[in-house]
Amino acid sequence: MLFYVYRYNSNKMDLNRNFPDPFAQRTASPEPETEAVIRWIHSETFVLSASIHGGAVVAAYPYDNNNLGSNNYSRSPDDDVFKYLAKMYSFNHKTMYKGNLCGMQDYNYVWGQCYELTLELSCCKYPPTAQLPRLWEQNKVPLIVFIQQVHLGLKGRVLDEKGNPISKAIVNIFGRSNLFPFQTNSQGEYYRLLVPGEYVLKVEAEGFDPLDKTVDVFDNINLYSAAVYDFVLRRSNSSRS
Repeated sequence: MLFYVYRYNSNKMDLNRNFPDPFAQRTASPEPETEAVIRWIHSETFVLSASIHGGAVVAAYPYDNNNLGSNNYSRSPDDDVFKYLAKMYSFNHKTMYKGNLCGMQDYNYVWGQCYELTLELSCCKYPPTAQLPRLWEQNKVPLIVFIQQVHLGLKGRVLDEKGNPISKAIVNIFGRSNLFPFQTNSQGEYYRLLVPGEYVLKVEAEGFDPLDKTVDVFDNINLYSAAVYDFVLRRSNSSRS
């Protein structure tokens, strides 16, 4: 019964496995707790997050599975970014980088446009209170370094010619086929975590001409700001007439 207290809700549903799966059709309806988290994910523009668990010492990232099944390596379009984030956390941890192994991340990434790691911090699923100070000391620096990675990559706004924000504009990166495209929020803002390099962006919105632009991404983490690129879209001839 102790397992149900910590992992399951009153309906004995595993909440971490209750989110929509982009690769599998689930018949079970989301639980109220799951629906509340989903509403929260879509109510804010989250960019980077972590879900903290016990049961191993490892940093995991999307995808949990794919069309070939969960036993295959499930590479996401932003696999290089997730590997960078996982290494950044584990290499700042005293033991995680050694690789000693004893749900929601996919939903956040696919539908919430937020890069989420699942951080397993202890081989003991439910560590006793006496171990909490040690776990905090092991993870304090990695957590701080992880939070700093929110400044990785690109950010900016998509505007029309009058300077008005364009919401739900799609900001695609060539070579990365996301299951659901990254879109701007109600303020026309977009955020894309990317490792340093050169990228070609395609920005498009209904009623506007698409725009392609090559951008350079540098390591600006110590400046506490991602590279800023704003885009101005022109209304298409069909929408002008």
